[in-house]
Order: sequence, then C-alpha cells, then structure tokens
Amino acid sequence: MAREQRRLAAIVSADVAGYSRMMGQDESGTLAAFTTIRRDLVDPKIAAHGGRIVKTTGDGLLLEFASVVDAVRCVIEIQTALATSTIEVAGVGRIAFRFGVNQGDIIGVADDIFGDGVNVAARLQEKADPGGLCISGRVQEDLLGKFDLDLRDLGALSLKNIARPVRAWAWSVASPGAAAGPQATVLRTVEKSDQKIAFCRAPDGVQLAYATVGQGPTLVKAGGFLAHLEHDWETWGDILSALASDHTVIRYDTRGTGLSDWDVEELSFEAWINDLESVVDAIGLRRFPLIAFSQGCAIAVAYAVRHPERVSHLILYGGYALGNRKLDEKKRQLSLAMETLIRSGWHADNPAYRQIFTTLFMPKATKAQADAFNTLLLKVSSPERAAQYIVTSGEIDVRDLLPQVRAPTLVLHARDDKVVPLDSGRQLAAAIPGARFVSFPSESHIFMHGEPSAERFFEEIRLFLGVEGERGVGIAAGGGIGCGRHPEVDARSLCQMGAGDRPRAQADDGRLCGSRAAASHRSPLSGGRAGRADRDDFGSRPSARRECGGVAGVPGARFGPKADGPRRADRRIIGLW
Repeated sequence: MAREQRRLAAIVSADVAGYSRMMGQDESGTLAAFTTIRRDLVDPKIAAHGGRIVKTTGDGLLLEFASVVDAVRCVIEIQTALATSTIEVAGVGRIAFRFGVNQGDIIGVADDIFGDGVNVAARLQEKADPGGLCISGRVQEDLLGKFDLDLRDLGALSLKNIARPVRAWAWSVASPGAAAGPQATVLRTVEKSDQKIAFCRAPDGVQLAYATVGQGPTLVKAGGFLAHLEHDWETWGDILSALASDHTVIRYDTRGTGLSDWDVEELSFEAWINDLESVVDAIGLRRFPLIAFSQGCAIAVAYAVRHPERVSHLILYGGYALGNRKLDEKKRQLSLAMETLIRSGWHADNPAYRQIFTTLFMPKATKAQADAFNTLLLKVSSPERAAQYIVTSGEIDVRDLLPQVRAPTLVLHARDDKVVPLDSGRQLAAAIPGARFVSFPSESHIFMHGEPSAERFFEEIRLFLGVEGERGVGIAAGGGIGCGRHPEVDARSLCQMGAGDRPRAQADDGRLCGSRAAASHRSPLSGGRAGRADRDDFGSRPSARRECGGVAGVPGARFGPKADGPRRADRRIIGLW
C-alpha cells in the first residue's frame, strides 16, 4: 500500500461550463476544441507556473501548486487568454472554464491527493462564473499585498457536503479592471439583444407579446405583473441571462402590461390562463418545464392541472394559492390601500409613491437596483391596469387545484418575504403531491442576483431540471424518465413500485407531511440496490428520502449518483433566500 504523505498545498479544481450541453450538440467539435485548448494553452500555463496535473475527469482537472500566488496567477492567465481566443465550436459556442482555488492540508497517496482541502476547491469551482474563478478566504488572505486582483466578496457560503461555511471571493474576466477581451461572450453569453420578440392573439383578440432567448431545452415562464419584455433586462437581466444559459427561455407580457395590449376589456384570472395557453399554442410547444413567480404561480398551477400532458416540471417561486383579499380583514384592508395608492400615485412625478413598492419587493436593493425598478414601474402598465392587477390577484384561490397537480414540483420562497409570507409557500408545497419546498434567507420578493443565495437558487433549478445530471450531481425525473429516453415510464409510476402511501411534502425539520413515509424499494435506475436514509442539511434528523430510489410515490423525486458513488443530502426545506 502506498505511503500517505501530508503537506500544505494550493489546490485548483477546474471544469468546462455547459460541457454536457455542448457535447450533446456537437460531440466531435466540442472534443476537438477542448483538446486544442488543453494542448496549446492550459497545460503549458500549468507547467510554466510550477503546477502539477493530479488527474483529469472528462472536462475536469485537479491541479496542485506549491504556491497560492502561482496557482491564482496561472488561472488568471488561462482565463484572460481564453477571453481572446478564437477557438470555438461552430454553432455551439466557446469553451469557458470555471476554476476553484483553495489552500489546505492534503493527503498524498501515490500520485493522487485527498482531503477536505480538495473537496472545498471542487465546491468553490461550482460557484465560479464561466470565465472566472472562486477562491477561499485563506487564499484571499495569502494574496494580500502580493497580487493586485479585483475580487468580489461572496460572503460565507454553505457548500455542498462541507460541514462549515466557507468565506469565498470571486473574479471573472468581465470584472472591472480585469484584462480586456470579448467579455460578454465569455461571462454573459445571453443578453437583451439576443432575445427575439413576436406577437400572437388570445381568443378574445388581445395581442400578446412574447420573447425567446437562450439555447437548450425550453423553459416557459408564466406571465406576471411588474414585467416588461424589454425593460426587465435593466432590473434583473443577470437572472434572465443565467436561466437562458441552460435553456431557451420563453416569456410573455400578460394583457394590460409591457408590449402586450394595454386597453383590454377583460383582466381576469381566467384571461391570464388563456394568455399562457395562447403563447404556448402559438409557439407549438408540446411538453416543457414551467416556471412562475408571485401571482404567476397560481396561473402556472391552473395551467398544469388543465394540461398535465404538457407540463414536465413545475417551479414556483414566491407564490401563493389564496389572494390577500381572501386571507383576513387586515390583509384585505392593506390590499385596498395599495389599490388606492396605485390609482393616485403610480405615474406621479414624485417617485416616493413607487418607492413604497420597491422597498416592499426588494428591501435590500442597491440604489441602482431601486432606481431601475422605480423606472420599470412607470413602463409596465397604466395606473388603472395596475390597480386591476392588484384587485384580481387579491381574489385568487387555487387551493382546490393544488392536489390535482401531477407534474414534479419545486417550490421556492424567501423566508422573510415582505409581500408574500413564507407560510404561503409552505401551503403550496404541502398541498401539491410530492412537492419539494426550499426556503432562502432573504427579505426580497423579487429575487436580486447580487444576493448571497443567488447561486443556490440556480443550482436548485438546475438539479431539479436535470441540467447537471450527466455530471453526477443529480438527475431530475424529467431528465432520465419521461423525456424521450424512457417515454413509457414516468416518475410517479416508477416510484410507486413497492410503494407505501404517498407523502405530500417535506417540512422545515425534514419530516414528511401528509401520509406516512414510504418504505424503501428497488429502483430499476439504481442498479437494483435500495437506497439508504441520509441526514438532512441540518445534520441532525435522518430523512425518509432514499438516495437511489427516491421517496416512493413522490412525483419528480430526484435520483442521486450511482449506488457506489458519493452520497449527497437532499435539500428539503432549506433556507436560502
């Protein structure tokens, strides 16, 4: 047996962003471009800075350096060179690496290295932007006074399978002061100018504007208030860009807002559902995941119940089943006051009226973010239509529809949301069969990309939709079954094999709500081995969810890595926003 050797080292973990997608589109072209970049750029830079390639894993690299400064300087030179490189995969895009750098005590066995320091580097790499790097606090401290680098403080991050929070800092080619180059194509591959806007008509003749942007599998966003196909980019363009990096995102302006007709006779919940149906039919979509925000969640739920054959996955953020005018008298009075404020001050010269909404929707917004949102409110709709939206949204009640949802569902909510309370999200998840509920430590109703939990938000969506399934992170039901490769099997029928009663949703402490947790069973996708119960993210209570087999009877239960691969805890009700 090889002798163990402990030493302090700088560890670098790297991979190619979107590699599985690129390989799926052009396997030969992607492999050729990757090989060329490795041979002509990456490997020579590593050698020049005294680094060692410990091992390669497909598109991934694990590197060891004796010096933190050498490790970071090597990464910066690689990323800067790639930003100006002309190598790309025709019709697919350019190779963009993500790097994670950590310093720690490692265990060397033969030519391989192990230890917590290696694990942290790998997790930091997942937090890096394409074309950038993410470093630990230990690395940042060692760079002080030695390396002039414009870093962005990410705060203390909760990393997957790492017991303690890790302070992290980020850099990218597009950071202020970074090397010049075609930055937009490296870091932010999707922009406002990339979207294509078209029009269709609802059954009552109302003209609706919709937009498509991005590349990859389709992701439809249900319409909502406070949205404008063009001006959305000024407020949360980073979020749209991130979603569109993995998917072809389809959005539309509901009647009375944005680029759609403002002068409409009917502005009702039924009309909102018809708008979504009209856009989907105009594009000719057959089956797709559906994402929704705020009152758009109720629209998405109603659509999913009416068209279960079309909705493969359902993602609901900041939503509710019961409008505030039906909750209690206090909430009803607040809604009435909001309606009056909108009618009298929405288009007033004094922005103080609109600032009230901005403060409620995004309490921690920067001045630039708040100003952009205040401006958006002016452009979204007229005072009369905005007031009608408040009235109609307040009367929403889809509670009877929730148990009828058949699509795998992910419910996301901010813990301290000032507009829609956390309990509203919990009630959504509890009533939808098998829904997963994830909460985030935030006060924002409108998610801001600069918030510390931003990356976790996108990670949850990617995992749920199976975007990173081929990388062993986790495969959503739609990514492995019912998606063309196994058209005859869906998640529900698979999980009911040998199942007990179906649980309804997962609660804050990791318990299953509703009927009793199902017994473990053997899944045909898990190599015949039954899964084991993992501890939840709080590290205290065993979860009834099974790693390989999922929870019996839960639509959309995610299947983890191979039975002999690394285990990961599920995220049940996790704090995040």
